[in-house]
Amino acid sequence: MNIYLLIAGMIAVLTFIGHLSYGRREFLLPMLRADYDPTAKAIMHCVFHYVSVFLLLSSVVLIACAFAAVALMQSFGMLIFIAVNFGLFAIWQLYIGFMTDVNVSFKRLFQWILFVLIAVFTLAGATLG
Repeated sequence: MNIYLLIAGMIAVLTFIGHLSYGRREFLLPMLRADYDPTAKAIMHCVFHYVSVFLLLSSVVLIACAFAAVALMQSFGMLIFIAVNFGLFAIWQLYIGFMTDVNVSFKRLFQWILFVLIAVFTLAGATLG
């Protein structure tokens, strides 16, 4: 068993659950109730669930790789892809948080911490595991 990938997978599962519960309640539903273009609302609703699918599939792949259901040689590319994605998610969220004109509290932009942890543990699992 690859403990690094298991840790990354568990954090990814928690991120997925948080996305569907907290994210839906605090971000998706208020956005859908807001008064702006219905087409833009529909597109953002789709984007929310694109992220849901990515989080779920990443969690499944990380946990499957942790238990060696997929050989490390065959999973290496997927793991690097997942790590890079989560790393870029973190960088982009920090960039938006620092560069936006809106006074955004990092209490509400906390996901970058989870993204960094998933990226680091995934890279460790892919290279050291």
